[in-house]
Amino acid sequence: MERPGGARMKVAVIGAGWAGLAAAVEATRGGHEVAVFETARTPGGRARAVPAQLPDGRAVMLDNGQHILIGAYTETLRLMRTVGVAPETALLRLPLTLRFPDGAGLALPRLPVPLDVLAGVARARWPLGERLGLLRAALGWKLAHFECAPSLSVAQLCQALGPQVMRELIEPLCVSALNTPAERASAQVFLRVLRDALFSVAGGSHLLLPRRDLSALFPAAASGWLQQQGAEVRSGQRIMQVRARGSRWEVDGQPFDAVLLATSSGEAARLVRDLAACQPQATPLVDWVVQAESLHFEAITTLYAWAPDARLPAPLLALRHDERQPAQFVFDRGQLDGTAGLLAFVVSASHGDRNTLQAQVLAQARSQLGLTLQPVQTVVEKRATFACTPGLRRPPPVIAPGLLACGDYVDGPYPATLEGAVRCAVAAVRTL
Repeated sequence: MERPGGARMKVAVIGAGWAGLAAAVEATRGGHEVAVFETARTPGGRARAVPAQLPDGRAVMLDNGQHILIGAYTETLRLMRTVGVAPETALLRLPLTLRFPDGAGLALPRLPVPLDVLAGVARARWPLGERLGLLRAALGWKLAHFECAPSLSVAQLCQALGPQVMRELIEPLCVSALNTPAERASAQVFLRVLRDALFSVAGGSHLLLPRRDLSALFPAAASGWLQQQGAEVRSGQRIMQVRARGSRWEVDGQPFDAVLLATSSGEAARLVRDLAACQPQATPLVDWVVQAESLHFEAITTLYAWAPDARLPAPLLALRHDERQPAQFVFDRGQLDGTAGLLAFVVSASHGDRNTLQAQVLAQARSQLGLTLQPVQTVVEKRATFACTPGLRRPPPVIAPGLLACGDYVDGPYPATLEGAVRCAVAAVRTL
């Protein structure tokens, strides 16, 4: 990572979301001089805390989207430990469980890989033929090294599976991991997630449910750690211009040896487009902008709702969903961060306006959970993730020598997840 002769590099990181902070931490660990620029007043990007108030008047910290981590998120867990966050206490670790309120679904026992999967499927309340069909399909995926034609959707990949397995396993897994419905989701990316979660890493399939708000989980700790190490973290500062100056770069007139764009794809495209207008040979830059701007996005809606006696039989439940009952999952925050009575309903790949979604989810809570809840806050992240569709061309990480992009949308094996963002950031720093 260092320049010839051992001199450390001066690195600008534009954006203080999870990717930007991961890049800054990794670069600082490599001995480089780092400056982080963030438009917002608080770090975290699309995974941060937001203040709210319960109906009984108590102040509470929510998140701008309820997240699930899994045991296969090895880079995220490593960097959490680096900045002083202990995953063992900050996260509730559970074997993979996709249980519905009526007890149906899949629950893996605490056994080594892949015995946990075999035992979980054997115990599931699915017809024998569907269980055997799932095991045959999983064996086929493993023999094919979890690879398939890039043009396949998850629905096409799994077309031989039974309807109950599709409803209670494949569709919930797909929408939670890729935030894209199975009929439109990339089978290739889905298989990569299955490989890492279910068949590669010990405990990779475990659910890691945050016991703290998302800001406390990594961004706030990373920001503090960086400043303790001598890095600069500048909030409330939007970068207007990146320019090449010989072999170096200027960020709003300040010189750097390398620049990492850890912003949204739209903001990165703005900076690169402006740069291309000043370059004599700008075709590669223009091509990068075209790819970044061609991405389509999916929304995620999180509805926080409360009742004094609301409590679920588990910290997380899957929900039956359709157009009128849109939430796929519900979390019991009382069993996670101690906010008794507070539930978080997640609508992945959501459509419709905020008020309609809120009314539909509250009705869904009454019909499926038997709970009458008061809404606390409904958060709609309209561009939460890119649509992870078959054959998708994502922009590459290297834009020009010394100018790189990192974020969950950049070309890589993972979908738009926290781990995807972190891995891309770490890889970008290691190529400097």
